Amino acid sequence: MSTLPVYRWRLAPDGLATRRQLRALGLRPGGQDVAAQLERPRRRREPLVAYLYRVDRACPVRPMTPARGAALAAAMAARRTCPVCRQDRGYCIPRSLGMCVTCHDTPAASLPPLEENRVR
Repeated sequence: MSTLPVYRWRLAPDGLATRRQLRALGLRPGGQDVAAQLERPRRRREPLVAYLYRVDRACPVRPMTPARGAALAAAMAARRTCPVCRQDRGYCIPRSLGMCVTCHDTPAASLPPLEENRVR
């Protein structure tokens, strides 16, 4: 196994970029292996590591199709919908609460019954 070249923070040569830098250029790694490693030193801890990819071997980002856009919109709508009051709250429901903040702060007696607890 070959070792990767390691560069210090801000000293990587031109032609190498991180995933975020590639994305800002409208590119993606495209299945290529990591070309190098970037290390940012920190005090009393191990350094932060970022992997670098070759820009000349990167592929363009795949365009968003209408079906993928619709699936993404549906997934985000499901994350914004409270399972208790069934309303789109405009923000992602916290997983730690399992419901919107309004339902969490409301006493349990005034909440509508959950779907699985209803008599059919």
